[in-house]
Amino acid sequence: MTSLHDLLVDAATRAAAHREQAAELPVFPTDVDLEDLRRRLEPLPEGPTPAATVVSELADAVEPALVATSGPRYFGFVVGGALDAATAADVLTVGWDQPAFNPLTSPGAAVVEDVAAAWLKDLLGLPAGASVGFVTGGQAANTVALAAARHHVLAQAGWDVERRGLAGGPPVRVVATGERHATIDRTLRLLGFGTDVIEPVATDGQGAIDVGDLARVLAARPTGPEGPTIVSLQAGNVNTGAFDDLVAATAVAHDHGAWVHVDGAFGLWAAASPTTRHLAAGIEAADSWAVDGHKWLNVPYDSGYAFCAHPAAHLAAMSFTAAYLTGHGEGGFRAPSDYVPESSRRARGFATYAGLRELGRSGVAGLVDRCCGLARRFADRLAQVDGVDIANDVVLNQVLVGFGDDGRTDRVVDEVQRSGVCWLGATSWHGRRLMRISVSNWRTTAADVDRSVDAIVAAFRTTG
Repeated sequence: MTSLHDLLVDAATRAAAHREQAAELPVFPTDVDLEDLRRRLEPLPEGPTPAATVVSELADAVEPALVATSGPRYFGFVVGGALDAATAADVLTVGWDQPAFNPLTSPGAAVVEDVAAAWLKDLLGLPAGASVGFVTGGQAANTVALAAARHHVLAQAGWDVERRGLAGGPPVRVVATGERHATIDRTLRLLGFGTDVIEPVATDGQGAIDVGDLARVLAARPTGPEGPTIVSLQAGNVNTGAFDDLVAATAVAHDHGAWVHVDGAFGLWAAASPTTRHLAAGIEAADSWAVDGHKWLNVPYDSGYAFCAHPAAHLAAMSFTAAYLTGHGEGGFRAPSDYVPESSRRARGFATYAGLRELGRSGVAGLVDRCCGLARRFADRLAQVDGVDIANDVVLNQVLVGFGDDGRTDRVVDEVQRSGVCWLGATSWHGRRLMRISVSNWRTTAADVDRSVDAIVAAFRTTG
């Protein structure tokens, strides 16, 4: 029988080999028969199978169907590749198997989350007193933050939403642009608001909020306790990377008594670099923020952070008590579960701590700067090709590319994806189909960009 030590060493060796090969593997698997893969994985055996056999057969079957998202030429969906220290820390997290509920279930997990939370707030320029929940990603972060907002604005109106629900309570206004991320809409469904509650605000040519129109929308109906209102802003448009004017928009919203939430899934990391920090000016004045870790920070999936400038509202929306639960407040450390939807939860703080410790303050800034520079390199090189145009102002790590007409753009994207050289997706923005390039991996180099540009240009020239 294979020992646990040998089993874990073998698994780690396989994982490391995949990571080391990711730079040269086809970025997207080719010639994979998914039905054949399913047949290899089925059916459920009647009796036990040795652990070593399970692991080796699983790896042998699945590895040919993996996408090289950890490699340097994956440019789809703002996906980063986990840093080495963060990856190793996540292996430890699995091995330690800590239920990170509170300081009693795992003192180590509670302390590490506390330290990492303080580091995150410092790097992102958020208030030191803000509460932090380590969640699964941007969707959960938006949901937690807007649950806190729901509590706060309704409490100001004299309504206890946690006890009484939404039925019969004051209607809540949610003001956001048409270029908000789709997770905002799903959050509103999950929180019982529904998407009809959204009052749209106009945007400029890059997808940033029109502050004048925001003022008009807010003034059109009562706000504050008479009209509980939440304004959702963006730090990094999902297509263009553009930032809302956070200083002006937050001031207008607060003048009307609204709660300001900032969806900064990837863009808020701009605040960690002196070069791009101006984009996030005014971020500290908001009431809540949502940020991903598994995107631009390059820690493993699934990792995100919900921040709230009103810890009492955060706690009211998320925490719960039961007679059998003990350990909250042990040693002066917060209970991680009080700030997230999950009780039995993995200790996400270990990987975040390790990633931040590996990079340090200058490393985080350097990662942001390098990715932004490589995005500009993409744009500059592609803009030199006749018939190709860059559709956005490249202010961050996002590049939108057009290839004449929508059909040809889709053909170019498809050809590049099938080439295996790199992977990037398509989007619809302002009435056009465009190639969407997101540069967010710490392993990406100028040579990777140039190799990818060559593949894109070759596809463009063969899809006329």
